[in-house]
Formats: sequence, structure tokens, C-alpha cells
Amino acid sequence: MGAGFRFDAIAKSQLPAWDFAGRRFQYNSGMFSLRWLILLIILPLAALTQAHGYVVRAIPADRSTLDRPPTRLQYWFSEALEARFSEIHLRDQAGSIIASGGVDERNSALLTMPVPADLPDGAYIVELRPAFASDGHVIAESRVFFVGEAVGGIGGTAADDRAIPLEALWRAALNLANFLFFGAASLFTLVLLPAWGNARYKENLPPRVMRRLLHLVAGALLLAIAANIVSLVQQSMVFFNAGAAQVLAQNLWQVVLIGSRFGDVWTFRMVLLVFSAALLFAAAYYRELFPGLAAGIWRGLPWLGALFIGLSMVTSHSAGSLLLPWLAIAVDWLHALAAAFWLGGILSLTLILPTALQPLDAEARQIALQAVLSRFSRLVLPLVLLVLVSGVYNALNYLTAPSDLVTSYGQTLGIKLLLVAPVLLLGGWHRRSLRAGSPAKSLLRLESFFLLAVLVAVAWLSATPLPEPATPGVDIEAPQASQTVGDYGISITLLPGGPGVNTTDIVIERAGQPVDNVRVHLQMVDPARDRRSAWQLAEALDAGLFVAAGDEIDRAGKWWSLVDITEEDGAVTRAAFGWNISEAAAIEVSRQPNLLHALLLLGIAGLLAHLAAPHARRLIVALQLTWASALLAVGAVVISVAVMVSGALMIAQQQRDYERTLNPPPLIVNSILPDAESLARGEALFDERCPAWRANDDFESLLRRMGKARDEFLFASVRDGWRNLGACEDELSDSQRWDVVNFLRTLVARD
Repeated sequence: MGAGFRFDAIAKSQLPAWDFAGRRFQYNSGMFSLRWLILLIILPLAALTQAHGYVVRAIPADRSTLDRPPTRLQYWFSEALEARFSEIHLRDQAGSIIASGGVDERNSALLTMPVPADLPDGAYIVELRPAFASDGHVIAESRVFFVGEAVGGIGGTAADDRAIPLEALWRAALNLANFLFFGAASLFTLVLLPAWGNARYKENLPPRVMRRLLHLVAGALLLAIAANIVSLVQQSMVFFNAGAAQVLAQNLWQVVLIGSRFGDVWTFRMVLLVFSAALLFAAAYYRELFPGLAAGIWRGLPWLGALFIGLSMVTSHSAGSLLLPWLAIAVDWLHALAAAFWLGGILSLTLILPTALQPLDAEARQIALQAVLSRFSRLVLPLVLLVLVSGVYNALNYLTAPSDLVTSYGQTLGIKLLLVAPVLLLGGWHRRSLRAGSPAKSLLRLESFFLLAVLVAVAWLSATPLPEPATPGVDIEAPQASQTVGDYGISITLLPGGPGVNTTDIVIERAGQPVDNVRVHLQMVDPARDRRSAWQLAEALDAGLFVAAGDEIDRAGKWWSLVDITEEDGAVTRAAFGWNISEAAAIEVSRQPNLLHALLLLGIAGLLAHLAAPHARRLIVALQLTWASALLAVGAVVISVAVMVSGALMIAQQQRDYERTLNPPPLIVNSILPDAESLARGEALFDERCPAWRANDDFESLLRRMGKARDEFLFASVRDGWRNLGACEDELSDSQRWDVVNFLRTLVARD
């Protein structure tokens, strides 16, 4: 019994643990601070990232036949792109590149490019190479459209939905490192100390066990650093479409490190790894002089492990979930933490037990093994259930139709489930042997083998593109309109033409030739709510092509686009277009949960409550609550929650009331589109029926208020007068008054 364990106490009392002198480990305020620090780090990163997107709207639609060439190509994706590494090219049917583009400056999820105006009839191929900012995945695909008539024998190529082996390799290594780090550190605090702890040791565990733990965690850190380095090289290879030798020789990895979101997360992860290594070194170096410090560091390591796993979550598929992405990240994080304790704990036990039990006799080994495995089994059982329930929830986030099961993602998920099945069977067999009092280390080794296979499947799944949901990706024809005003031929396209961010393409020609020596202003108007945007100067993108973008269209219904063309001599030509905006044209980036999602979330909440119950019981005992005080506490909590909820609802209602007070629905709505004809009629009526207005000082005051004035206010001013401005002479019809209102707005400078 030279190992120093108190086996005599075990033999006499038959307790399934070594004596720990009645000590209980409690986390101090520093550990709670570390928890909040982890949340503060993870949540902002989650807000900045999504994961592995796909095309949600294409203009023109794939294989569409157009009467005339489009002015621009636009492809919206479900998430932000890396502008430096994303490309779009237009080729003719012979394969020659005609034009190229990239990520739109105003919308990081949009690949766009102008199209040459003289594009002849024929077939055209659009090559897309988006680099997604979240996980760095690059997808290459091509689409086809035709001008004039469709051409046979030409088609696009779909994006490859298979995983890249090198990416799957480093992801597997990184996951293994994270799981080992978290599993070994958690095992120390939650299993080994309560089961084997002995106050006679400086760190409460035998030195040989601590050495093995130290080697495990240090090895996990080294593996994580190596995987991180490989990930940077592989990501650079993908971004630049180059080999590893070229990436290293030309230092292309530095561009990725400095100029991409992947590089930002990579740098943060590497800093944390180095910090963790420094803490581990301090725990080993000072364990003799300051054993309390060393023990405190060990108890803090699981929180760093949780942070490492959380960093993987915010750059995983869950961040791009169409179904409540914040909740998806949280569920995925819980799923990974539970799996990490399960898998990392089993791997750690498999490596620790031979060293820990080697000097003991058969009886002591059996008692020691029973003590640690029984405690580990009690902790793992609810965590395994949490892994299963959260895994089903995660799968339902991405598999939205039966056809998704035959995609590469669905097939890989099926392989993962097949590998999990024997692990569950072995776990049940193991638990049965524990109850029978005859635990076997061989079962742990077998479980470890299957769990490593599961880990490889998980990494392959993370590197596999998600199946595209059925709801997005619907190609709807963008609203277009053309009209001739004076010498100008004006065509306008609203892309995509739904609520949300829209790009407006305006093509201006004179005598069939593009016009580029003019300035073009655009204003969006919602007549039903009497709201109008500020005038926006459209950007001259190409000969005769002017582009503007904005998010003014925030609902379906009737909208106007007002276009003012200003020539070099200051002459202004007005074109006005009316739209019926449909919700169907909006880019869908979310979907609603169903009953099954709600039931799974309730199951997750129940498992978390079960895991928290022992801590809650200890807290209740420490507080010495009676039934009366407990009832009072519950009542206070319920009342507090009710007050907060009602207060939030009241504040929201007050905000809505305040908004209605500032912008009440108009009592009378402008029914006349302010086009050139309306402006001409309004000017003639104003000069004829309101001759005294121009000479009145209050007219200047009225014009100064024009920027904030609503149409119904101007309508009432024309009808009833305002201050010293009398009502316009003679009786005007409502449509005539609206013509005058439309003209009055042109008297205010746009710039």
C-alpha cells in the first residue's frame, strides 16, 4: 500500500471513494467572473458570424431567357462574404471572360457586377466563387442565362457539397484537443477529487495521477496549436486556390491572418491557447510552493475549455441557422460541452486509470475503479440524454425536407448516428456492470475507439456544406419599368424588389445612346404612410447605368420611386415609377419554430434543471429556507418576473404609441404619382391659382419646413392656407391640389 491511498479506510467502511477529509470544493467569485467573461467573449463573436451560406436570390435566375441583357448581375447569399476573396465572372458561351465583379460595398452578402450594355444575344455563364466570412468555406459554382433565345448544350455546374479532407482532418484534431482539454480538466474537479481526493497530497491526488493529467492537458494544448496552424494553411489554400507550397513560399497565410474574419478568430484562439499553456506551466511549477494556486488553476481550466469549444460554435453551422440563430448557438454549445465531458472524460479515464491503479492490489483496484466510474456514470447519464436531445434539435435546424437526407450532409449525419449507436450500447453495458459491482476497463477502451470514430464523423460533418433549405433560393423576377420623358429613355429595376435592402438600377439613354454626363437622384416614397426617404445621389457605375441602394422599403404594399435627372446646366427631368411590393420578393433568412422544436427545447430545459438540482438543493440548505420563506421567495421571483415582463410590454406599447404620435396615419393620402406630367400641371395651377404665394415671406418659411412636412399638411395648406398664405384661388379638385403639392416639393434643393 505504498501508494499512499487510504485503502484501510475503504476496507473498513466500504465507501466507494477515498476519504477527502470532508472537504467540498466550491467555486469562488473569481470562477463566476470567469464564466461571465466567457459569455462576454462568445456572444459578440456570435453576433459577427454566421456559417456556410448559399444563394438565396439570383438575378437573373438560373437558365432564364431574357429579351434584353440585364444591367447588372446580383447574387444574394444567406450570410456575409469575405470581400477580398470572393469573385464573380461573366463568360460568353466560348468561355472568354467578359466582365468581373465582387462583393457589393453596401451589402457584404451580395456578389454583383455591371454587365456591358452592348451584350449580344446568346448564352452566358456566371461563375461564382464566394468565400464565407464565418467558417472560411469557399464554394465554386456556375449559372447560365440566355439573351434572345435559349441555347442548348450549355449548363452551369452545382457547388460541390463534399467536405475537404484536409479541413476535416484539422477539425478532427482540434475537436479532439478541445474535448481532451475540457474532459480531463472537468474530470479532475467533478470526478477524481470527490472519488479519490486525499488531503495528505498537496493537490489532493497522488502525484502520478496529477502527472498523467498534466501530460494529457499539455498534449491537448499542443495538438490544438498544431491543428490551428494547419487550419491557417488550409484556409489560405482555399482562399487563394493555391497549393500549400505556394501559400508558404509567398506568405499568403499572412493575408488571410490579417484580412479575414477567419484570421481574427484564429488569432484569438491562438492567444487563448498560449495563455492556457502559461497557466498550466504555473500550476506545475508552483504546485510545491503554492498548492492552493495550482489547485485553483486546475479548477479554472474547465471554463477555458468551455471557451475553446464556444469559439468553435460561433464559427459552426449553428451560427447560420435560419431558426433562431442565437438559440441554435446556445443549444449547439450545450451539445458540444456535454459531448466533450462524455468523450473527453472517457478518453482521459482510459489513459489515467492504468497509471492510477497500477501499484494497487486487486481488491483496492476494484474499489477505486468502482468509486470513480460510478461517479462518472452518474454525471454522464443526463449529459448523454442532453447530447441526444440537443442533437435532434440541431439536425432539425438543417434538415428541412426528406430529400436532405440523401445530400452529403445527410449521409455524413447518418454515418455519425450509426457510430453513436454502439457507443450507447457499450455505455449501457458498462452501467450494468457497475451496478453489478464488476466494472471493466476493457469496456472503456472499446468505448474510446468508437468515440474517436464519432469524433472524425463530427469533424467531417462540420466541413460539409449544409443542404440548402427549400424556403430560400426562390428566384422571383425583379420589378422593372421603363418610360420616356422628353429626350430621355429611362429604365429602372428594383432588386430584389421586396421588403429589406434593395438595389435600384437606373439606365438612362438619349436617342438610344447611354447618357453619363448627368446627375441622378432617387427618392423612395410610401404614400400610404405619407413617408419619404431622403434624396440619394445614385452612383454612376457604367455608361448610362446609375445605381443606388437602401433599406427604405420596410413593408409590402404600394411604393413610389422618384428619379430626378439633373443636366450640366441645372435643368431637371423627373421620372416616377409605382411599385406593388410583395412579401414574396423579400430575401428569407429565417423560419419559425414548430411544435417539435418547442418540445425538444423543453426537454433540454428539463435536463439542465436536473443537472442544476443538486446545486440548488445545497443552496437551499445553506440558506436554511423554511416552507414559508421558500414560498415567499418563489412569490417574489414570480412577481418580479411578472413586473419585468409587463414593464417590457408597457415600454414597447409606449414606443408604438409614441411612433404613432410622431407619424400618425394620414387622414388623406396622396393619390397622384409625382411624375413629369403631374409636376407640369402643378406648376401651371400654382402660378394661376396661387399667384400671391411667391411674394409672401411665409412662403419661404413653408419651403424651409418642406423636408419634414407631410403631404397632407401641404394639401391642407393649399386648400385652407397657412399663416399669411391664403388658400389658392377658385375651387380645386383633390387631384389638382395633389399636383400642386407635388410641384411644391420640387422647389426645395436636394443637396
